[in-house]
This record gives sequence, C-alpha cells and structure tokens, in this order.
Amino acid sequence: MALEKIKERVSSVTEGLTGTLSDGIPGAKTIAVAVGVLIVGLTSLGIYWSIEPDRFSVKANTEQMAQANGQEVVVGYTTTATLYRIADTLLSKSGGYIRNDIGPPGVFMDNMPSWELGVLVQVRDMARSLRKDMSRSQSQSQEDRDLAIAEPQFNFDSRSWILPSSEKEYQRGIDKLGNYMRRLPDKQDPAQFYARADNLTRWLTDVETRLGSLSQRLSASVGKPRINTDLAGDAEASQSTEAETLVEVKTPWTKIDDVFYEARGSSWALIHLMKAIEVDFADVLEKKNATISLKQIIRELEATQETVWSPFILNGSGFGILANHSLVMANYISRANAGIIDLRRLLEQG
Repeated sequence: MALEKIKERVSSVTEGLTGTLSDGIPGAKTIAVAVGVLIVGLTSLGIYWSIEPDRFSVKANTEQMAQANGQEVVVGYTTTATLYRIADTLLSKSGGYIRNDIGPPGVFMDNMPSWELGVLVQVRDMARSLRKDMSRSQSQSQEDRDLAIAEPQFNFDSRSWILPSSEKEYQRGIDKLGNYMRRLPDKQDPAQFYARADNLTRWLTDVETRLGSLSQRLSASVGKPRINTDLAGDAEASQSTEAETLVEVKTPWTKIDDVFYEARGSSWALIHLMKAIEVDFADVLEKKNATISLKQIIRELEATQETVWSPFILNGSGFGILANHSLVMANYISRANAGIIDLRRLLEQG
C-alpha cells in the first residue's frame, strides 16, 4: 500500500514537471517563425546596405564646402573637396563601412565590400598623387604636413575591425585632408596645389595601370588562353621565373561578381575625380586642346554605372545565349583606359 502511494506521488511530480517544462519552452513552430523573421530582417537590411551611393555634383559639393568654411574656391580646392567627399562616403553611406564587418549581415556580403575596395584604391592613388606631386613645386620641395599624414592613413588595412579599426584610421586621413583643403586659400598658413601638365600626367599613369588591370580581370571571366606578352618589345628583357608561351587566365567563378563590383566602385570614384580635374586643370586642358578627350573618358565611365537589372552577375560566353556582365563592363573600362592613354599623350606633347 505504501509502495503504491509512493509510485502515485512520483508519477504526479513527474507529470507536473513535464507540464511546467512544456509551458516554459517555446514550441518548434515558434522557433521556426523567429528564425524566419530574423533571416528576412537580415536579408532586407543586407539589400538596403547594398544600395550604391548616388553620384553627386562636384561643383555643388565644392561650393558647399567652401561656403561652410567661409572661403573662396581656389585652384586645387575642387579636387581636394571631391576626394574628401568620396572618402567620407565610404564611412557615411547606408550601412557605413562594411568591408571589415564581422557580424551579420555585413559578414555575409561581398558585392558592397568589393565596391568599397574599388573606391578605396582610387582614394589611395589620388591621396598619393596629392602628396608627392600636386602639392609640390619641384622634386626637392618639402611635402605638405597634412598630406604626409593623410596619405598613409588611407593605406591602412581595409579589413581591420578593432585596435584600431579601418574606419578610425580612414577618418583621421579624411580630417587631415580637410585641414589641407582649408589651408589652400589661407594666406597665413598656406598650402599649395600646382595644376601642371606633368602632375596630371603622373596621376593618369596610375589610373591607366589600375583600369588596365581591371579590364584584364573582367575579361578573364570567360577563361581563355592568351599569348604571354610580358617581355614583348624588349629583346634584352628578362624576368625572375620562366612562364609558358600560352597562359590560361581565368577568374574563379566565386570572384566574378567581386571583380565586377570592384570595377564599378573604382569607376564611380573616377567619374567624380575626372570632373574635379576638369575644373582645376581647365587651363592646362584647354591649352592642350584636351578637354573634349577628358569629357569622352567621363562618358565611358558613366556607362559603367547603369542599373544592373539581373539579380545575379551573369557569366555567359561571349556570343552565348546568356549575357556576360563582366565583358560588358570590361568594354567600357577598356574604352575609358584607351581615352586616358590618348589624353596622357596629348599632355606630354609640348
């Protein structure tokens, strides 16, 4: 009898515990709904963060910055203000700077981080050109103190998220760039910008190299062998390691969209920088009758910013049924690069 009572009591306690646990733990349906809502929310946020910044008016941006600083626009102000705005956009656009994110949804995104890299490369090249060429009158002249700090800040690791973060280092470079810009019209503590043909030519040489590389990587989406021309044009040339006569060049399929958006970001930055150059180097370009050449380069670069209607970057063969977005981008990049080569030759002529 006593044993039966103990069994009944144990059974009663067990049923009570089971009921309590069942009430306290959400069901599988509730968990599934929560996970679904979380996935939809992160996906929507990722899509929003993937929206590329709009292009801005270079002249209006320059006038706004000059008015905010209570200054007049002098030679070099437009280029510096444009570079300042481009670099600041990397940090202030929707989602901020995403390339170094370690949490969702940024850690799962690749198109926008690649776009940011393309912009960052152009920021680095122009900051270097400002420091070593455009702000100096001769090779023996002293470099500007603010640009000497700004230029290496933009070359900081693009994926560092802490101690220090990429954003913190880039912001310091932006601040020093702003100091240089404000000193351009200042007669008490002046900074200099020399709009000379040789300075512009050196920067265009860097741009030419960047676009040539992007064009090659975009074209490699279809993966066809090419003849090795690394040593062409110099009978005495040599290289550290031997290479095959035919070289197979192919971009990995997982990197095709990354290269596409890197080229798109690089072109976005170049459009603004070219328009700024058109203002600050107006006299040089007019003297060389090269203004129309620069305008054509800008037109080719603007074509790279057309809306991509496909949800994916397609990689069809050259004359296949499906489109190949990389080859279309490579066409515009190559045409812009050819225009830069011609422009550089015009500037080099006496």
